[in-house]
Amino acid sequence: MAEPLADQVMRMLKESAGLYHRLTLVVAPSGSGKTTALREVASGIGTTIINVNFELSKRMLDLTARQRAIQVPRLLDEIAGQISGDTLLLDNLEILFDVALKQDPLRLLQRLARNRTVAATWNGLIENNHLTYAAPDHHEYCRYPLGDFLVASLDALG
Repeated sequence: MAEPLADQVMRMLKESAGLYHRLTLVVAPSGSGKTTALREVASGIGTTIINVNFELSKRMLDLTARQRAIQVPRLLDEIAGQISGDTLLLDNLEILFDVALKQDPLRLLQRLARNRTVAATWNGLIENNHLTYAAPDHHEYCRYPLGDFLVASLDALG
């Protein structure tokens, strides 16, 4: 029987403590239970989940398109800084993939995970040892080789 997603995340948060990027991605398609699993983790460790879409959008309202692209890393740091403790739980990351922002979403998450332990939901799949976001013909499509981060998924990797 597959290990429940919340249990995988809890285990990987502990495993990531010794890594350079203390990042765990909770990878599954939209609507498959990633947020529910993150809520269980948040309850278990006594922290809150950051809704990245909401928090980042709120801070970018008064910025021009150019300013938004430049300010995303700083604003993300500011959002993360509002959470006390050593663990960040991030959900609803779709805004990071907006091509107008000209960002590398994985690199942004890895940057946050250098000084804190981070678990973030990722609407995508693991295919052929690669992490994907969106379909190949979609303008937000991203594909990364696995490595430098841990993966919790419904199809638990061996």
